[in-house]
Amino acid sequence: MKIALLGTGFGQAHAAVYAARDDVDVVMFGRDPDKTARVAGQFGFASSTDLDSAFDDDSFGLVDLCLPIPLHTPMALRALAAGKHVLTELPMAVSMKEGRSLVAAAEASDRHAFVNMFERFVPANQVLDDAVREGAYGRLEELTCWSATAPLWPGADLGTKALPMEAMHSDLDLITRALGTPREVHVTAVERDAGAGAVEAVMTFDGAIARSSATSLRPLPWGGRGGYTAAFTGGVLEAVSTMGYDGKPTTTLTACTADGVHEVPLDPADQYTAMISHVLAVVRGEADNLIAPAGALDALELTLRIDRQVDPAR
Repeated sequence: MKIALLGTGFGQAHAAVYAARDDVDVVMFGRDPDKTARVAGQFGFASSTDLDSAFDDDSFGLVDLCLPIPLHTPMALRALAAGKHVLTELPMAVSMKEGRSLVAAAEASDRHAFVNMFERFVPANQVLDDAVREGAYGRLEELTCWSATAPLWPGADLGTKALPMEAMHSDLDLITRALGTPREVHVTAVERDAGAGAVEAVMTFDGAIARSSATSLRPLPWGGRGGYTAAFTGGVLEAVSTMGYDGKPTTTLTACTADGVHEVPLDPADQYTAMISHVLAVVRGEADNLIAPAGALDALELTLRIDRQVDPAR
């Protein structure tokens, strides 16, 4: 499959996955010809600044969008209208109106649309999903998700106003899948400067509570870390991860019940590879789409709800 990869920033995380495959042909698109050629060359890809050709060239089967969030829905709609499969980074939209427009377009198209809900492919999160669905530890009563990062990505905005959309969205997807839509959401935030801050949201459900926190108030040696604690009526699951730009976190998952504490074995985590492998399998007709836009609406709605409390002007 020939893939148009739009974006030379976070697009590098996707590019590294494609470069390890022998069943794709990738062209990387960017605005700056020198930077685009340099970055694309690192992965052995061709490069282009002719954005229109990503949509107009019939040889491209999939458009992969690693662009600023406000461009996700407009570019995804354009890709679908051009008869392309499309993968967009998260969040898929900046409003529920936009999100629903993408859902409608995807459902009306004979092409597949995907949202990079990469955390659904994290082994520790899959254990939690299974535990909730199967009732392995009883009913889920409390879920705390957290992420804390240093400024690992030069130029990236991780200030308070950016954190809900940029850093909390995937954890909020985990929460909505486990508990549904909260009745109440209470948000607190602190900002060091325009590029660093912390946000915490406390959510109440019928018979349960959840928390989600994200902070960029960490020095560079800290790197990136995160995890969750899920308390059920019959036990606790706790995941702690160290993570980086490559989407390959190192995670320890512990289960605590009345019988004691033990470590839960996990497959190595490589969620970007797993996500892109899933996308290509769906396009080939070998799997059902697990990350279609319709399945991302609940998390988007909660993320926007928190975002508005952090920045009422939005």
